[in-house]
Amino acid sequence: MVYDVIVLGTGPAGLSAAVYCKRYDLNLIVIGKEAGAISEADEVDNYLGFVHISGMEMINKFVEHAEELGVEIHREEIIKIVKQGDNFIVDTDHGSYESRSLIYALGGTKRKLGLPEEKNFVGRGVSYCATCDGAFFRNKTVAVTGGSDSAAMAALLLSRFAKQVFIVYRRNKLRAFPVFVKKIENTENIKTIFNSVINEIKGKKLVEKIIIENTKTGEKSELELNGIFVEFGHVPNSDFAKNVGVETVENGRIKVKEDMSTNVRGFFAAGDVTTGGNDFDQAVTAAAEGSVAAASVYKLISEVG
Repeated sequence: MVYDVIVLGTGPAGLSAAVYCKRYDLNLIVIGKEAGAISEADEVDNYLGFVHISGMEMINKFVEHAEELGVEIHREEIIKIVKQGDNFIVDTDHGSYESRSLIYALGGTKRKLGLPEEKNFVGRGVSYCATCDGAFFRNKTVAVTGGSDSAAMAALLLSRFAKQVFIVYRRNKLRAFPVFVKKIENTENIKTIFNSVINEIKGKKLVEKIIIENTKTGEKSELELNGIFVEFGHVPNSDFAKNVGVETVENGRIKVKEDMSTNVRGFFAAGDVTTGGNDFDQAVTAAAEGSVAAASVYKLISEVG
């Protein structure tokens, strides 16, 4: 079977695209193994119509909506994408699928600290998901790296469990939404260490301390703690797109036009993996881009017949 469109990704962008594609009566499937970065959010309170809901609960509602309309979702791992004539072939760990167009909404993978010893402490004090691992650090001391919304939300969540939370940030001011900054300033067990980066992780089997370097003075200091939560944002998952000749910008995001099209005909992209939102990685903008991509696919399919 040759589908009108295959949607890659099961986050807000992919599921929104799928809902709109279904409304356009396009023949489609959705492929994606992960639920998307929003699923790790402890609480989402800035998506219209949803108040005090977790990211995973919101994704589940998106999935429920799509499936209610008859959207077929394949929880499969994507292995390769190939352009074959005017069509696209998507190979997964379960099979091979062909379509006349693609909507690429694979988001990004969390950035690492980049320290040589980091991998030795993953699961032993180094974590990339506060929602997943926060409860394991009850009454302990932890650090959160980063100054964005994700870092702020992680720190606020961890403050419910940990005895002390340190935010280590390389700039002199958090760039999270003001509402998060105010909450952090009013939370007694959160302290922010500005103009600083983690230079080294120390410990025998578990994380025991970190070496912090001041980015302005170069001065180094030790901080004893039990856990490090890395919240540096995401690296765009654009490799599959690059392999079929899709143009990306310097940071790896897929270059899209206003209609979410790319330089490869039939290949559309949406969400955090694109340049469309000017790096404003929010569920609401991802969902909007997904809907625009679906409309563009419908227009393309209608034109070619």
